[in-house]
Amino acid sequence: MMKITRKIIEINEELCDGCGNCVVGCAEGALQIVDGKAKVIAEKFCDGLGACIGDCPTGALKIIEREADEFDEAAVEAHLSSLSKQAPEMSSGCPSAKVEMLTPMSSCQQANVPATFSESQDSALSHWPVQIRLVPPDAPFLKGASLLVVADCVPVAFPSLHRDFLQGKAVMMGCPKFDDADMYIEKFAQIFAVAGIRDITVLIMEVPCCSGLPMMVQKGLAKAGKTVPMEQAVIGTRGQILKRQTIA
Repeated sequence: MMKITRKIIEINEELCDGCGNCVVGCAEGALQIVDGKAKVIAEKFCDGLGACIGDCPTGALKIIEREADEFDEAAVEAHLSSLSKQAPEMSSGCPSAKVEMLTPMSSCQQANVPATFSESQDSALSHWPVQIRLVPPDAPFLKGASLLVVADCVPVAFPSLHRDFLQGKAVMMGCPKFDDADMYIEKFAQIFAVAGIRDITVLIMEVPCCSGLPMMVQKGLAKAGKTVPMEQAVIGTRGQILKRQTIA
């Protein structure tokens, strides 16, 4: 294939965290997650327009100009056709980013669950994914939802999360210390702008690094120009609710 000087995506592997958002955002199927990093699997599949860049939370993608294989639209069509015949998770990028609406198990399904599990409390989770960075703003489970935003240490410390908070809510979870705060604020702003969220509950741990999560939610609301009733609950490291309060 002839090489020409043209625009093409470049990926900074040091910045790439393998979230798979860019894979979903690439309409040509030029990107895949390989060994935990996004890769251009064939130069001829990349049109160089950069539609995937806006889906990257870490800024690992950029458009550069260099010598590369010429973009081949016919090859892209054949490639996409091949992907469509594979398992759904293969054609939609990172399996963790695949949106699913979960329903309670049928009696037949419950019969196949080991007794030690079936005797425990049923899960109240109604959708997938749950990670803040993976939830698309237009996810169907967000429409008109009561939103539960959870610091990701809470489910480990608080044993009755499903019973006391998750029932009937759409949940998003993440770490306000280790994840990108600006990315969280932008994601929340996009959601609040389009989803019609009814109310918000934020669950955080008593540790100081968790305190930023409610502020990120509030900044997202401000950026979207929305006012939504919001409650915050603080969970102790021994699993108790230390405080609940309404946030103006």
